Amino acid sequence: MRIITLNANGIRASARKGFFDWLAGQSADLVCIQETKAQIHQLKPEIFMPQDYHCEYFDAVKKGYSGVACFSRIAPKKVIRGFGPQEFDAEGRYLELQFPKLSVVSLYMPSGSSSEQRQQAKFRFMEAFMPYLKALRRRRRECIICGDWNIAHQQIDLKNWRGNKKNSGFLPEERAWLDELFGPLNYVDAFRVVDERPDQYTWWSNRGQAWAKNVGWRIDYQVITPGLKNKVREASIYKENRFSDHAPLIMDYELEF
Repeated sequence: MRIITLNANGIRASARKGFFDWLAGQSADLVCIQETKAQIHQLKPEIFMPQDYHCEYFDAVKKGYSGVACFSRIAPKKVIRGFGPQEFDAEGRYLELQFPKLSVVSLYMPSGSSSEQRQQAKFRFMEAFMPYLKALRRRRRECIICGDWNIAHQQIDLKNWRGNKKNSGFLPEERAWLDELFGPLNYVDAFRVVDERPDQYTWWSNRGQAWAKNVGWRIDYQVITPGLKNKVREASIYKENRFSDHAPLIMDYELEF
């Protein structure tokens, strides 16, 4: 099973940059997209609903903002839009596709980098989402949560960690939250199961020459329940073409629907 996740930073913009042409050759079983920045009625089905996939979108109420999507080769048994809090469900941040023994989620956690107000919203999201993650662990099914978590977990996960210790995305409170996720809750950072190398990033600032110099952050994850840890086979970050300020994270699992 191949799963690809990408923060598209506008699905129409990424389409113009060739994302869907590239995707057609990737043999992906599931595709999770974040920050679609579109309403479904604005998207032409022939482009944004590939024929080989069952396509689900969860749009933000606000036009041109947030939104997530998930494409699957197999039709899901159930689709869940949102995880409860109206503040964040109105922003289209959580989309879950349920299969008989597996759930796959496209997740877009808020960014707190634009203002203190948005950082406080991010903290509220984290506070509300942790109990939901605990509830997911109690289900009798495995789960893969793909998306832009907007937090770099460890020093290895961003280039300039010393200069970012007081910045959103690498705050002590945010990193401690991931410590709990990957510690007591026993969720697994699937990428690190097969790739422990430094300098593996999924997002680069548009400022300066961050992309050219690989001054990036690894904030896009595929987070899995512990029963899937031994199913992870391969991971790669696609950087030959740029469809967004994020790069697609591609992961292969020894797994069936």
